[in-house]
Amino acid sequence: MNKERIHTDNAPAAVGPYSQAIRVGNMVYTAGQVALDPASGEMVGQDVATQTEQVMSNLRAVLAAAGSGLEYVIKTTVFLQSMGDFAAMNAVYARHFPEPFPGRSTVEVAALPKGGLVEIECIAFVPGA
Repeated sequence: MNKERIHTDNAPAAVGPYSQAIRVGNMVYTAGQVALDPASGEMVGQDVATQTEQVMSNLRAVLAAAGSGLEYVIKTTVFLQSMGDFAAMNAVYARHFPEPFPGRSTVEVAALPKGGLVEIECIAFVPGA
């Protein structure tokens, strides 16, 4: 098994002992992305819809660096600071993924890094690999 570290400057840098993503063969496994601006490292937005837009932008960048894209996502896990934000997150999420939508788990958590309201990780296929 050959694990390839995926890194792009178009998404927030890893701030610990982890990678933005790992590619193994024709699959890519991303780290969770929160709404950090890649350039400033600061949290973007005060509401879950704005933060979800930034999270999707970060995921798109990481997947592109791995040779994939949102259209190849098979499974996501969404972490919400409050399940009360589900509808707002879901509206943004639905605009970014084409049908058939990926499988998804959504869980409420006590806290997210840097006070974020949403974090999303995914597993995707890498076409042509």
